Amino acid sequence: MKLQGQIVDIQNKRIFKGEVSIKNGKISNIAEKGHDVEHYIMPGFVDAHIHIESSMLVPSEFARLAVTHGTVATVSDPHEIANVLGVAGVEFMIENGKKVPFKFNFGAPSCVPATDFESAGAIINADGIKKLLENPDIKYLAEMMNYPGVLFDDPEVMKKIAWAKQYNKPVDGHAPGVVGDAITKYINAGITTDHECFTYEEALEKLQKGMKILIREGSAAKNFEALIDLLPEHFENMMFCSDDKHPDDLVVHHINNLCARAVAKGMDIFKVLQVACLNPIKHYGLDVGALKVGDAADMIVVQDLKVFKTLQTYIDGALVFDQGKSLIKKVDFKNLNNFNTSKKNVSDFRFPSTSKHIRVIEALEGQLVTKELVDESLIENGNLVSNVKTDILKMTVVNRYQDQPPAIAFIKNFGLKQGAIASSVGHDSHNIIAVGVSDEMICKAVNVLIETKGGICAVSDAEEQLLSLPVAGIMSDRDGETVGKDYADLDRMAKALGSTLNAPYMTLSFMALLVIPALKLSDKGLFNGKEFKFTSLTVE
Repeated sequence: MKLQGQIVDIQNKRIFKGEVSIKNGKISNIAEKGHDVEHYIMPGFVDAHIHIESSMLVPSEFARLAVTHGTVATVSDPHEIANVLGVAGVEFMIENGKKVPFKFNFGAPSCVPATDFESAGAIINADGIKKLLENPDIKYLAEMMNYPGVLFDDPEVMKKIAWAKQYNKPVDGHAPGVVGDAITKYINAGITTDHECFTYEEALEKLQKGMKILIREGSAAKNFEALIDLLPEHFENMMFCSDDKHPDDLVVHHINNLCARAVAKGMDIFKVLQVACLNPIKHYGLDVGALKVGDAADMIVVQDLKVFKTLQTYIDGALVFDQGKSLIKKVDFKNLNNFNTSKKNVSDFRFPSTSKHIRVIEALEGQLVTKELVDESLIENGNLVSNVKTDILKMTVVNRYQDQPPAIAFIKNFGLKQGAIASSVGHDSHNIIAVGVSDEMICKAVNVLIETKGGICAVSDAEEQLLSLPVAGIMSDRDGETVGKDYADLDRMAKALGSTLNAPYMTLSFMALLVIPALKLSDKGLFNGKEFKFTSLTVE
């Protein structure tokens, strides 16, 4: 097979009219050749760090959407399903991904559970990590979120890193806001990347100390604008990633959008494409083609080098996207889950108190970090309740693995004026998380998810919407377009209930992520992420 077009040679920084010859899934020849074809042939995009589960799609369905945007591979941390199902969950992701022509590169989840301060569905200790790293399908040790464990030489954490070194596999990092001597020690432990930088200065320090920095632009955490000006000078040590991308966003764009935005800022096209296409291949040693003779024929045809509208996508020489249609076929699989809690009563969400002040989680638009506020409480019949007027709403995390009393906190900036929203996508342990204007509405939303054993929902007095997630309580068993549409409908309902957040469900899902400061809620209670310990809801 032969393809003609404008060949984009990223490594040699040139574009020329040419022809690519493909034989047995490999590029057998690239020749300069005159023709009238105006479109461009280039390597495919690689998402350098993503949790496939956050698309709410199983890998095979994620692939069907991703190839429409020219993505041919991902570096995928199956941390979310591992927290629900352990090693069996990781194996499910690998096997499902193998059923389609797409290059998933899974890591061994390093932090299951992410902390000891929450209830997860599984534990993967150092012995489990060793077993995973022995598998050639596991390409790296996934993000070491327990950065305090690294800084204080926790034996179990250091064993996991040691196994990665023994098997010569990279170690991914996760160190939001960690700078100075602390980040030096973290890097010296053998950790090579970070995707959690939210300021230019933080990322620059980490780059100068030898880390690879990933510019993350997901559905909730958006760091592109803060970090992109580092690219022109540091392009050799940077990559693009999504981290978490919800299905309605994945329908619209992927890594191609970050390239378009970078080029629109006047950045050198070859530097941008090295970040988007080549650097992940080199850093992780991926079996992904870079448009060279002898490489796997993983490449895309794009309309231009400004918007990067994908016309065709090839993986191992097979055409997987053409003329607006994904050619990856739907595959069958068996649903796995771990959901064992009983329906709740309204009284379960009461928080008896006489305290005049409470700690409040302040959610920040486009960020995983939160702030800690102290504000006046609203008490009715001895119970702390939501204050719709001041936008301080009651929030809960409910253990989904066993019957335990719900944990209660309060949160600002969700903006709901009526009803409640809830999700069993609650990073990292994926307990049920909900926020609402009243105990009754919160209870109603939580019970909708308990009945269906996982999903996201919105409820009001008059209406109820649900996107069921029967695969581990975090993924759908349906196609991406349908899931994207249903998710968009839920997003609209949340906003109709008053939410002012751009991505209310994605933001909600991170309010239980204890490893990101400052204040979060686990199923065991309110947690101070800066001091890494529980704190009180009430302030005396």
